[in-house]
Amino acid sequence: MATDCRESSTALLDEPPVMAEQNDEPLRDVVLSDSAAAAVVSDTDAAGGKAARRARREPTLVRDLIELTKPRIVMMILVTTAASAWIAMAGPTGVSLSLLAWAVLLLGTGLVAGSAGAANQVWERVIDTLMPRTATRPLASRRRSLALGVSATAISGIVGTALLAWQFGVMPAAVGVATWAMYVLIYTPMKTRTAWNTTVGAIAGALPVFMGYTAAGGQLTDLPGWMLFGVLACWQYPHFMAIAWLYRRQYAEAGFQMTTTVEPTGRSAAWQSIVGTLTLATCGVVACFAPAGELLMSPASFIMAALVAAACWPLLKASLRFQQSPEDTRARKMLRWSLVVLPAVLLVMTLRMIGL
Repeated sequence: MATDCRESSTALLDEPPVMAEQNDEPLRDVVLSDSAAAAVVSDTDAAGGKAARRARREPTLVRDLIELTKPRIVMMILVTTAASAWIAMAGPTGVSLSLLAWAVLLLGTGLVAGSAGAANQVWERVIDTLMPRTATRPLASRRRSLALGVSATAISGIVGTALLAWQFGVMPAAVGVATWAMYVLIYTPMKTRTAWNTTVGAIAGALPVFMGYTAAGGQLTDLPGWMLFGVLACWQYPHFMAIAWLYRRQYAEAGFQMTTTVEPTGRSAAWQSIVGTLTLATCGVVACFAPAGELLMSPASFIMAALVAAACWPLLKASLRFQQSPEDTRARKMLRWSLVVLPAVLLVMTLRMIGL
């Protein structure tokens, strides 16, 4: 339900490991001292420990089912859904959510988001084999059957939608269905056709805001809800462009039409990152000056708006430097800052919108 490359973003933050050089000289017989023997035993125990850890990480049905849902994306959606619901509760039409309602909201939203992730992997199970980063997915690697992927998609999607409709009515459930359809039926096939897929993916990634917002009594016409939507949609440009640059060769080989493959200099990706960051900051500032939908010029508004601007500055600076010289190191820094900026801006907006 968001640009799906984001699920691997944390794996890109570290530089590739440097492989140690191997000694090609023939081995010589040696006599082990007591200390050397102890070292060998220690190394053997360490190797055994590593083997045990690898065994624990071996794919199981449960792990593969979780991987099908794209859990990193689901977690981000749940965080934004909770924040939007909390903000809506403080609004003029907001309603207080019980513990049961909170549980149903998060469970239902998570199931719908997981269904979209599974459907994406069903759709792309063949093309996923062309990229190292996706070739080990359950369906691409053929560890799990297509029937399992389709069943997971259908069951989680239907149950999640039913839970949202049961507890909150038609609107949050309808937003969930619309988000699922945009992500699976529009964004996913667009990835091999046009670089505009990023824009559609950004919209699909931001729509879940309205699942939480309307579940807590907010209206689709409310300005605070749209400012939250704007922050989520615009944030995806610098975040995703950094990933698209770092994976540009894999994308090109797999046939994906990303900005960094159709315009390989990185200039377009950089400008989209800059504009996205500036628009993100604008949405956050507007929300601070109109926390309930009406302009409020107060000291708190100026302070919170300044905090939003300060939070966005490192990402803007990283985007500007990437524009000056598109390279992996600068793209990785832009990615790193994007992971910091989003929660920071959401925190400030949430505190402001609930009355601080």
